[in-house]
Amino acid sequence: MESFKRIGLRALPFVAVYVVVLALMNLGVINDYIFAIIVTICVNIILATSLNLVTGFTGQFSLGHAGFMAVGAYTCALICIHLGPVVGQVPAFLIGMLAGATAAALIGALVGLPTLRLRGDYLAIATLGMAEIIRVALLNLPITNGAAGLSGIPQVVDWNWAFLFTAVTLIVLWNYIRSSQGRRAIAVREDEIAAEAIGVNTTAAKVQAFTIGAFFAGIGGGLYASYFFLLKPDQFGFLKSIDILVIVVLGGLGSMSGSVIAAILLAIVSMLLAQFSDVRMIIYSLVLVLIMIFRPGGLMGSKEVSDTILGRVFKRNKTAEVAS
Repeated sequence: MESFKRIGLRALPFVAVYVVVLALMNLGVINDYIFAIIVTICVNIILATSLNLVTGFTGQFSLGHAGFMAVGAYTCALICIHLGPVVGQVPAFLIGMLAGATAAALIGALVGLPTLRLRGDYLAIATLGMAEIIRVALLNLPITNGAAGLSGIPQVVDWNWAFLFTAVTLIVLWNYIRSSQGRRAIAVREDEIAAEAIGVNTTAAKVQAFTIGAFFAGIGGGLYASYFFLLKPDQFGFLKSIDILVIVVLGGLGSMSGSVIAAILLAIVSMLLAQFSDVRMIIYSLVLVLIMIFRPGGLMGSKEVSDTILGRVFKRNKTAEVAS
């Protein structure tokens, strides 16, 4: 009974967010512009939490996440364009999402095996080079239409799909981190030599986390392509990887809740500054600088919301049950 209570309490925020957004859409409060921002938030949450698995929980400094997003986006877009809306009884969108995520995961595994033996800045340079190779390949391959990009991608993503993929990403990553495999990844982050001394295969742990992060980056790319229906290689350059990294660092390395909060906060700040086009990036950068000055460890540090709020509720309930 206690486990069901915990599951219900943890599912409550997901249900509340879904119901509130759906109600506001039905009432006409959320228009197309605001919904585009909501989809962008969902994509950024998927990208940031998957990168946080690699950078925050495993301790590997990666700058190649935009490359995996590009693989997922282009694979999903090409399948949706060439196969039509439905394949048999299965939406082509779902096939494209799965194919794009799988392709990104395979590339992540192939790249991770040699590069994850590197550390620190060397790993960052290697992953950055990988992302640039992917971008240049997309720029020159005839199937991707080169610099002109892909257009006319079927727009099938609505609130149900955006919420579903975001929720599944958060649930899977959260459970992975709490599993034995996730604890091995955290052990690698804390002290790689000590982790090896207690029998952890550090290379396997890093490659596994890197592959899972690439898989969900492909999911984020497919979601992006299936809503914004226009792709160009320049959208997945170096600055895109930096944007994702900013969300992770701002939220807090090693905090899934922090990545979610930071993705929402930065989207709101960008929306509010849209009318100040001349000084938008200056104000945006100033806000980031001020936040990092007063919260150098990120908004959440390495803590989760459950550690600060829900965890206390559970402890109080458990203490009250024991006392009674």
